[in-house]
Amino acid sequence: MLEEMLGKGVARLEKLSAQHVEVSYSDQKIIDDMNIEIPSGIVTSIIGPNGCGKSTILKAMSRILTPKKGTVYLNGKSIHQMKTKEVAKEMAILAQTPDIPQNLTVTQLVSFGRHPHRKGTGRLSKIDKEAVTKALEDTGMIEFRDRSLDALSGGQRQRAWIAMALAQETEVLLLDEPTTYLDMAHQLEVLELMQKLNEKKKCTIVMVLHDLNLAARFSDHLIAMKAGAVQHVGPPSEVMSKNVLRRVFGVEALIVQDPQTGKPICMTYNLVNSKASTVERMEKPVRWG
Repeated sequence: MLEEMLGKGVARLEKLSAQHVEVSYSDQKIIDDMNIEIPSGIVTSIIGPNGCGKSTILKAMSRILTPKKGTVYLNGKSIHQMKTKEVAKEMAILAQTPDIPQNLTVTQLVSFGRHPHRKGTGRLSKIDKEAVTKALEDTGMIEFRDRSLDALSGGQRQRAWIAMALAQETEVLLLDEPTTYLDMAHQLEVLELMQKLNEKKKCTIVMVLHDLNLAARFSDHLIAMKAGAVQHVGPPSEVMSKNVLRRVFGVEALIVQDPQTGKPICMTYNLVNSKASTVERMEKPVRWG
């Protein structure tokens, strides 16, 4: 059933999963008894209102945070019982606002991605260098390899960080709001790159995204969250619906089909019970052209 919905062949479940996970900050419970299964080999985006726990569950699944209860499984193993290098060989994580080391070149940054594969503190091996070059090529950063990170645009810098994650040569890539602080063009640049990498390498990609239209356009699978709990999962055609957006975001939305991609888009919306009637006036079949 899942492969028919996604149209990308068979998608194996439980490459990465969270079972009965609870995460708290001090005495405040953020995630409560959450169960998530990430389909393998496709792009999944986690959506939901601010403060609902999207980034928190991503950090728990990447071992940045330790759940108070429950277990995160990576390839059938409890991720918190695995060695750090073992996890890093199978999964890469790109934080929301990574710190930029001073006076570091793109190649030097990307080389850090080879750390899980290196023995001791020796120089990069031939295999390491080939992996770095391949990551630079895959992200379109080869011409910037000797440039300082400080001299890059926002989109170029984000691609450099993605190249570092790719140099780890993992099957799973997690990204926490990869389009934050980027303009429209650079957002598309980064998300189109993720889409191409998934199609080319068949890697499992999990992203936290705020923009619902971008999430629907560039994802095969959506997980909608609210108040630390999963509300709905499935393909964009199911999750980007009036009922789901009303329940998760508290808005009355007008959903139409993108004429270019065929994916659903939220054309306009109002708060539930708002006196504004924009959505009601437009609640008719939308004709494009």
